[in-house]
Amino acid sequence: PAAGGIEQLRAAGVEVVVGVAETEVRWSNRAWLTAIQRQRPYLTWKFAATLDGRSAAADGSSRWITGTAARADVHRLRARHDAVMVGVGTVLADDPELTVRLPDSDGRDGQDEVHHPLRVVVDSSGRTPIQARIRQPQTPQSGAADTWIATASEVGGVDGRVDLAKLLAELFARGCRSVLLEGGPTLAGAALEAGLVDEVIAYLAPALLGAGAPALVGAGIHTISQALRLEVRDVQLIDTDVRIVGTLAAQNHRQGQV
Repeated sequence: PAAGGIEQLRAAGVEVVVGVAETEVRWSNRAWLTAIQRQRPYLTWKFAATLDGRSAAADGSSRWITGTAARADVHRLRARHDAVMVGVGTVLADDPELTVRLPDSDGRDGQDEVHHPLRVVVDSSGRTPIQARIRQPQTPQSGAADTWIATASEVGGVDGRVDLAKLLAELFARGCRSVLLEGGPTLAGAALEAGLVDEVIAYLAPALLGAGAPALVGAGIHTISQALRLEVRDVQLIDTDVRIVGTLAAQNHRQGQV
C-alpha cells in the first residue's frame, strides 16, 4: 500500500524493477508495512527470562537476569521504536525510566543523536505515582522522551479497563508505527490473547530460579493445542545470553483489555 511512488518514477522516465529481494525488503520494512495495512503500530513483545521461564525470583528481585551486553542490546532496540510500553504493575514494581542509554562504543557523543521513544504506561485506573521516574520530564541529562499514561477514561473498553486495540489505534493516530512492549507478564498476555503481538524477542539467561514470577501470564492458553507457535527469524548469542527473534501468525482479534 504505497503512495504511488512507482507510478511517479515511471512517469518521469525512470526504469523501475520490482520483486528484487522482496522477502528481505519486506522483513526490513515490516513495521511500516504492518502499520499501514492494519492501521495500528507493529507490536514487538520483548522479555528477559531464565531458562525455566522466570522474569523474577521468589522474593521479587529481578536485577539483573541478563548480562550487560544483552541489556545494551535492549537499549538499541528501544531506539529503533516509536514508542515503548509497559503496564502499571511494572511501574509500581520496578520504577523504570524506559530511556535509551547507548554505550560510547555505538559512536555517539552523549545522548543528543539518540532517538527516545514515547513512553506509554497502560494504567486503567490511574495508579502511576506522581513521583514515578517514567513521569519525569525530558532533560539533557536523562534524555527521556514524553510520557503518556493511558487510562480507561481515554481508551477504555466496556468493562472500564484499557482496551489495547483502541490504545494502539490512538498511537497510530499519533504517528507511531512501531511499539516495543516491555512488560509486564499480564499486559503481554492480554496483548497476545487479543492477537495484537506481531513479533517476540526473548533474551534468555543461562540461569535457573525454580520459583518466582513467570515471563507470561494468561494469553488465553489452556491446553498444548492452543500454544502460540512462532516462526524463528534469528538466534544469536549475546555474551552469555541467547536472543531469539520470532514472529507470530496473524491471530483473530479479540477484545484485549487490561
